[in-house]
Amino acid sequence: MRLLFKLDKGDYECGWKIYGKVSVRGLIIKKNKIAMIYSGKYNYYKFPGGGVEFGENYLQTLKREVREESGLIVIEKSVKEFGWVYRIEKGHGKNIWEQKNYYYICNAENKILEQRLDKYEKEERFRLEFVKPDYALEINKKEKHKASKFIMLERESKILEILISEGYFNSEEKL
Repeated sequence: MRLLFKLDKGDYECGWKIYGKVSVRGLIIKKNKIAMIYSGKYNYYKFPGGGVEFGENYLQTLKREVREESGLIVIEKSVKEFGWVYRIEKGHGKNIWEQKNYYYICNAENKILEQRLDKYEKEERFRLEFVKPDYALEINKKEKHKASKFIMLERESKILEILISEGYFNSEEKL
């Protein structure tokens, strides 16, 4: 899978212990709009997805996380690799936080089920929206000053820009 870009704050030292997580995210495009999770609390958009749990492969994580956060059911045979993003920065103490985010283009069934949100997702008032990519970009760029969400908003905005530049919203052929 291609490396899309690297987010490296460079605020750590070599030799520090590395910890982190692997996440998987779905890129679901329908009628030139993209499925995104909107945070009603903080006013930003993110792609549905989340962390790989013990014993899961990436496809299992993709299907579970998209279903939980959005209510959408990923059509397994439609799943195609898009790329991954590498994030690295200072963690707690003298540790390095490393996150690998894998993105997959996929289709979903037309029916939308009830979300299965965890506590923080409910607190953020996550909801599924199909939005024009330019609109999601505009909102995320306006909100990126919020320190705790900055890296995530930067990452999701760059993914939207790549999708736009590669023509995913001009043709049904790439889906």
